[in-house]
Amino acid sequence: MARRSILLMLLWSACLFAQMPKGIYAWWGRPEIIKDLNLTPSQRQQIRATVQQYRAHLLNVRSEVDRADQELAEQFNREPIDPGKANDAIERLVDARSDLTRTLTQLSLKLRLVLSEQQWQELQRRRPGQAPSQGEGAQQQPESPAQK
Repeated sequence: MARRSILLMLLWSACLFAQMPKGIYAWWGRPEIIKDLNLTPSQRQQIRATVQQYRAHLLNVRSEVDRADQELAEQFNREPIDPGKANDAIERLVDARSDLTRTLTQLSLKLRLVLSEQQWQELQRRRPGQAPSQGEGAQQQPESPAQK
């Protein structure tokens, strides 16, 4: 029982971190970021159209991830656990998360193509979790052997 609980906790924590690919966040839904990027009316229209184009598919993909999560949890809660069914549920979850990652990354690529280099750099600077010193234009340089 304790082993199963630990395994479920590890699985759920991994799921929390797997929602969005690294460097991708839903900036297009944050008015303060849209304003600060100084988007042209044409860019705003392209971004709205792109997000709208992906909306239904994203909802479906996220729903699939939720279903796969639930199915896996149900498999782990069975007594006795059927390893074959549990592995099938794991594969469905992996496939669903892969589809979500692919879809979000493709959406992000289309949105990136709308932005200028300067707008993209500003967007990266404002990325959640970004350290303030990295966002101020300072780039981390690897240590040279002489500095070590």
